[in-house]
Amino acid sequence: MSCAQTFADYGLRSIGYGARLLPKEGYDLCQQAVLIGSGMIWNLYFGIVALFFGFFLANAVALARASGNPWLRKPAEWFVFIFRGSPLFIQFFMFYETFVLLPRVGIDIPLGFATITVETGWLTKAWAGAMVVLCLNTAAYTGEIFYGALRAIPKGDLEAADAYGITGWNRFRRIVWPTMMRLAWPAYTNEAIFMFHATTLVFFSGFPAFQQKGDALYYASYFAAKTFNPFVAYPIVAAYFVVLTVLVISLFGMIFRHLNRHVPQNTRSRLKYRPQIIR
Repeated sequence: MSCAQTFADYGLRSIGYGARLLPKEGYDLCQQAVLIGSGMIWNLYFGIVALFFGFFLANAVALARASGNPWLRKPAEWFVFIFRGSPLFIQFFMFYETFVLLPRVGIDIPLGFATITVETGWLTKAWAGAMVVLCLNTAAYTGEIFYGALRAIPKGDLEAADAYGITGWNRFRRIVWPTMMRLAWPAYTNEAIFMFHATTLVFFSGFPAFQQKGDALYYASYFAAKTFNPFVAYPIVAAYFVVLTVLVISLFGMIFRHLNRHVPQNTRSRLKYRPQIIR
């Protein structure tokens, strides 16, 4: 079988298109690269969706932490403390067990004039349940990053806004939020890279891969078990993530330059990737 035919058969297998069965023989380099690359679609899905929703939730968490109202500040502090203080793998396990305990037929919500039933069975699937865990986890870390940037906003910027009569929502939209993003973006870039790397933990979590449609590590473990040689499949996974990391750094670097477009060229800081060895 040619490599082009292998790509046609297995290139989109992880999302349900192409051959239904995994290869039973051959296991050449092309087969492994194509199928592992197909599984990367799920890793991209987990990372992109979690970062998208986690970004907005993190903004809310940062603002709640900076609030003088204890009813907003305390829940935000405990949210950050719990998700930063516990391992991500344990969070996968705890949420999966919680979702399994929910009634499969759904939860009845009485509205007075009617009762609606909310289905819960879909939360036990990896595409939904694991994504919820990743979203909450990255929101906690990113919220702390944004909170630190919020506290680091120069007082001179705020005083200048007050002098020009910019207050309330306009001050937040035009002064506070852009400055917070500019200060937080290098650290947030590291968090985004880590989140894509953390998607590999979905394979080890309790959330099942539906009909053998798994992520990159799912297919890598399949080939490692069939060939008894982990030194081909797993380096392929690593190579895919190295390329993904370069793309994330490039994309976030473009956004960082846009955020700093008003800063003089000689005073701009450069975006640097500092991997988190221990988290």
